[in-house]
Amino acid sequence: MKTISKLVLLLISALSVGQSFAQSNPEASPIPKISNEWRYEVTPYLWAPGIKGTINFDNRLTKSADMSSSNVLGNLKTGGMIAGEAHYGNWGVMGDIISATLQNTGAIPVHGGLTSIADKITLQQTILTGAATYTLLNTKDAYADALLGVRGIDITATLNGNLERTPISRTISKTTSTVDPIIGAKGRYRIADSSWYIPAYADIGSGGGTTNLTWQVAAGVGKTFNKLVDASLTYRALYYDMKSGGVLQKTTMQGAQLAVTFKF
Repeated sequence: MKTISKLVLLLISALSVGQSFAQSNPEASPIPKISNEWRYEVTPYLWAPGIKGTINFDNRLTKSADMSSSNVLGNLKTGGMIAGEAHYGNWGVMGDIISATLQNTGAIPVHGGLTSIADKITLQQTILTGAATYTLLNTKDAYADALLGVRGIDITATLNGNLERTPISRTISKTTSTVDPIIGAKGRYRIADSSWYIPAYADIGSGGGTTNLTWQVAAGVGKTFNKLVDASLTYRALYYDMKSGGVLQKTTMQGAQLAVTFKF
């Protein structure tokens, strides 16, 4: 939770700085300008998704996952989230990385409630998205990039079970790593000629060997404070449907995301 606390403080500080800048430039345009010069963006963010789906430990043992955003934050042990972009003219590259470890404990009554099996589930995952982009639309009020790239996920699910008041215990662990090609688009639309905008993102992919289908979407509202800082609040969803040997079976991670973008 220390990592999340530091990230929240960073986001709040950036918003405060951006607000002070905005007083001297209240209607800064949120639409990027294409030029034959490099421009960069770095975006630390906090995404608090709920998780709903099935975790596959092996071909015989699966466990349903149904955690709200508050449950996920409560079970988060470590984590970090950051995205970045670089553009030159119409061409660009983008990257996004999520790294998190979740741990949840519980108990299953057995023998009519006389005893129980204590279980602890640990989910370690790293999700990396990278893509090349090309600007298809750049007007006063709208900006859109097409993207072509890959998304990789490395995920390990570990189940520790112990029959209470006995030495009987068992640990089961399953790891899946896969890289899938993706295609998609991202952009933003300026609201009423103001510094407010609607950000949007969508991609879809498959074909990595383990994955039947993966997709990701996000949309929300944002504000540009000046040429250096903007911030957004979006709703983001990421879906994975892996084959029978994969850890994630028809699993959706979705929830609110708060981000601050530094531009230079």
